[in-house]
Amino acid sequence: MRNPRQIEARRTFLRSIGLGVGVLGFSLLGFIPTLKSQTLRLRPPGALEENSFLASCIKCGQCVQVCPVQAIKLGDVIDGFGIGVPFIDGRTQACDFSCDALQCILACPTGALSHELSKKEQVKMGFARLAQPEKCLARQGKNFKGQARGSDFKGKLRYSEIDRWKPIAIREHPYDLLLCDLCVRQCPIPQAIKLVSIGDNKSTPIIEKNCVGCGVCEMICPTEPPAIVIDARKTGEML
Repeated sequence: MRNPRQIEARRTFLRSIGLGVGVLGFSLLGFIPTLKSQTLRLRPPGALEENSFLASCIKCGQCVQVCPVQAIKLGDVIDGFGIGVPFIDGRTQACDFSCDALQCILACPTGALSHELSKKEQVKMGFARLAQPEKCLARQGKNFKGQARGSDFKGKLRYSEIDRWKPIAIREHPYDLLLCDLCVRQCPIPQAIKLVSIGDNKSTPIIEKNCVGCGVCEMICPTEPPAIVIDARKTGEML
């Protein structure tokens, strides 16, 4: 028969193991959101391949501070090990390159956002995709009139015909279009999206290879959910 000291020691040992397993399991939960973020999170311009980006980013937030449209946000607790890491939600606020010189890249102190601007693919954030073609107003041959995202939407864009340097709220710039072409009209990358006729006064958006995945087309799309979305760059993929 075991003495009381042996029994208590065994209980203490088992409790320690249980606690260790619990802590390890809780910690590993952080991997799950991070793995999800590799497909769901749109990184700022110039971001390295995802694993390298997560390893290089020191979560200083300097890219957030310099963004003229406040497009860059920091990951929350749902991002696991990606907490504090910068990302962009294109539907809420796209990167419209209002800063021209990509200030987020210049502000990054570690190179997580690459300073080697000579390589075109390093500015790539993702690629646009017509995810809901049945909702696209152009494909239906419909016009668009009014505020693209409604009176409560806080997203901003730079309208060069109004002020080349100062982005304004989309709700302050109503449209009156015979055929909806908002994704083409507001794309900041020349010829990245074009409308192609499909007959009966209907057209369809075509995304070209020079699309950088900035998110403007997704943000400006007036349908809900948006007809066009951005697929973020996958791990290891240099678009």
